[in-house]
Amino acid sequence: MSEQPMRILVFSHRAEVRESIISAIGRRPAADIGRVEYVEHSGVGDVLADMDEGTVDLAILDGEAQPTGGIGLTRQLKNEIADCPPIVVSVRRKDDRWLATWSQADAVLVHPLDPLTAAETVADVLRARRVPVVSG
Repeated sequence: MSEQPMRILVFSHRAEVRESIISAIGRRPAADIGRVEYVEHSGVGDVLADMDEGTVDLAILDGEAQPTGGIGLTRQLKNEIADCPPIVVSVRRKDDRWLATWSQADAVLVHPLDPLTAAETVADVLRARRVPVVSG
């Protein structure tokens, strides 16, 4: 019996950005993660609906998306969804990493995406989600 693949939401108003993110990460970001499946959205309404349903294991949001960018959307989701899944924000400039930190993103990807770094970043965030938090 095979394990259900983890579901990654990729948001950008530009199809080529979504494609570059998916291509960089691949269908199996790490051996211990297994296969992932992607759901692509170009509109904020679809992102909000999927995130509210709780069917997403990880979201990757384009910080440069128009008219609503992934940075502001990340902050909104982190503050409005009780058990918000991890969110990775992709930015165009290394100097914009601070904005992703402000947004409460779990990680940041910088374009142009390096496939090894992108896959490792996503795998690390997914691993952290699987580990139960023990409070003392």
